[in-house]
Amino acid sequence: MQTIQLYIGNIEVDLFEDESISLTNTIQDIKDIAKVFTSFSQTFVVPASKVNNKLFKHYYNFDIVNGFDGRLKVNSTIELNYLQFEKGKVKLEGVEMRNNEVYGYKITFFGDTVQLKDLIGEDTLDALVGDSNWIDGFAKPYNNAAIYTGLVSGYDITNDSVNYPKAIITPLITHTTRLFYDSASDTANDGNLAPNGNGESAAMNHGVYWKDLKYAIRVDLIIKAIEKTYGITFSTDFFNSSNAPYYNLYMWMHRKKGNVEDPNSPATFPQLVNFGLDSTMTNVLVTGETITVINQTGNNKITSDLTINVNSAENTVYTVNVIRDGVIQDSFAATAPSAAQSTIDLTDGVYQVQIVVREEFTIDSISWDLQDLIVPESHTFNVGAFTIPATTQFVPSAQLPPQKVLEFLTGIFKLFNLTAFVLDNGTIKVQTIDSFYANPSSGSPFDISSNIDVSKSQVNVALPYREIIFQYKGLGTKLAMQHEQLTTGGVGWGTTEFMGDAKYDGGVYKVEAPFEHMKFERLIDAANNNVKTVQVGWMVNDNDEPYLGDPVLFYPIYQQNQDSIRFLNDRPYVNTASNIDINDYFIPSNSVAISAATSTANINYNQENNEFDFTGQFTGTLFQTYYSTYITEMFNTKRRLTRFSAYIPTNILLNYTLADRFIVNNISYKINSLNTNLKTGLSTIELLNEV
Repeated sequence: MQTIQLYIGNIEVDLFEDESISLTNTIQDIKDIAKVFTSFSQTFVVPASKVNNKLFKHYYNFDIVNGFDGRLKVNSTIELNYLQFEKGKVKLEGVEMRNNEVYGYKITFFGDTVQLKDLIGEDTLDALVGDSNWIDGFAKPYNNAAIYTGLVSGYDITNDSVNYPKAIITPLITHTTRLFYDSASDTANDGNLAPNGNGESAAMNHGVYWKDLKYAIRVDLIIKAIEKTYGITFSTDFFNSSNAPYYNLYMWMHRKKGNVEDPNSPATFPQLVNFGLDSTMTNVLVTGETITVINQTGNNKITSDLTINVNSAENTVYTVNVIRDGVIQDSFAATAPSAAQSTIDLTDGVYQVQIVVREEFTIDSISWDLQDLIVPESHTFNVGAFTIPATTQFVPSAQLPPQKVLEFLTGIFKLFNLTAFVLDNGTIKVQTIDSFYANPSSGSPFDISSNIDVSKSQVNVALPYREIIFQYKGLGTKLAMQHEQLTTGGVGWGTTEFMGDAKYDGGVYKVEAPFEHMKFERLIDAANNNVKTVQVGWMVNDNDEPYLGDPVLFYPIYQQNQDSIRFLNDRPYVNTASNIDINDYFIPSNSVAISAATSTANINYNQENNEFDFTGQFTGTLFQTYYSTYITEMFNTKRRLTRFSAYIPTNILLNYTLADRFIVNNISYKINSLNTNLKTGLSTIELLNEV
């Protein structure tokens, strides 16, 4: 008989003598191959002993001050015979009462990998700001010059003293205007990329307009932002810069359909006023942009008079907000060059003054007079002239698609058939399922033949499906929809179906990645049918209307010294500086490279014709690279899922990993799942025979 020890923090919890604690361990259940981050949880009851009452601070008594907080999970460890078995967390679910007396505490033990789900919760990608707002260190101005730089070279950005190459780029993906190439046409105000003519005329006003473009960010930086926001660490087995199919992947920062902002409603430019550090008032603390008022509750108030003096050359509407603890307390608008004035009483809180305009704006001075009538004392904060620049910042946390963080992570796992588990040091080890099974522990294989209960076992079909469909959730862009409409059987772009023997029973299973899968278009010169080195994306629906869709993932291909295209700084045409002809630019692709000689890797599940060279030679599909071995093995007619009962020795329970093999009667098995009653030591094991 094994002994079980449960620790919450450093305190050993008393257990019922007959308490049955069973834990199920599985890395990727063959019955649900799309599951990721799978581990275990177990709910059970512990007695209301003196030790446990003290630990849970008599939770049933709600009159106790500073009692146990049942909303929080606390660190916990399970030991077998005083040797560590599993680490995780415990959450108090409630208290079981009998005859008005406390009987026990209902608790749930969570494995570490399950904790990842709970930690992230329902957060969306715009929550990836963390304590240091790390991801927004990759913000760039959203203007013609900055978009141009992102297009022709991309941005190497240093954040927290680390340089990240090509962190932000501008791909040739447009949100509204379709790009094309016609060297014989010079129609104004269209998406013709061909550089035609040399004269200064309105006819030159064609090409890709900078406001039709948005930035993209390297997916690896989103992974790093998740680590920094939630205090977790992923291993570098798969998430590393040498792994091109992963590291070269980008997400287009497309949060709303169409323009980043409505051109008819210019963006606003808010700026907080910096008041410096000087203050002679007892109850007022000043730190740069904040003024903190203390000890002014009740009838104690500081009166204030705020005056904004605007430069005489200004003639636009502006708004002044007085903010207390993040909430606007007073807001007033004025039309420059008139001064804006406000009188407001200040109670305890942190105050800021914010000025909001829609264009570059110059202020001559600001004065904020504060008077404490109780002390009594006063002070006037004077701020000299400054200009608010008319530059919109393209901030990643504000521009990433509104996708849940967990959905993004599971989507990446579904693309590359990854699995995850937590190492003893807390690192979440991430690797492909093939790599996982190829790396058993040093103690593998474990021969458990003598531990099997031979009186009863069960042999089942390994994979309960006759067909598995691999696809993307988002196939709503115009070219992707056209592909499906023109394909025999209406198969979606990048979709593949793996079929077993059709005569067999079984359901249809879908592995669906929660991303938009765009079909890109290589341009051909309409004037002479010459194929160009330009490939573009067009984010519109079947009616040519701007389309939001799901988050777009792609590979950027840097075309250097290739066919010239026209970039528009202004529309309508102003002068020759409005247009720039360039031959360096990033084109979007579903393949790591545009040459199969360089790489055949791509993010199609199916072997599709490569959009750039129109051939089917790019064979390194997601299915072929990351799923084929695993799925083919499961569909093997010799494969079985066998269920055994066994008393697994403690030394094996403490040392095995799910990558290990068990030997039963000279047959080698992979471990699909293992459920162990820690009290009795009896395990129910699902094993897959190797073929």
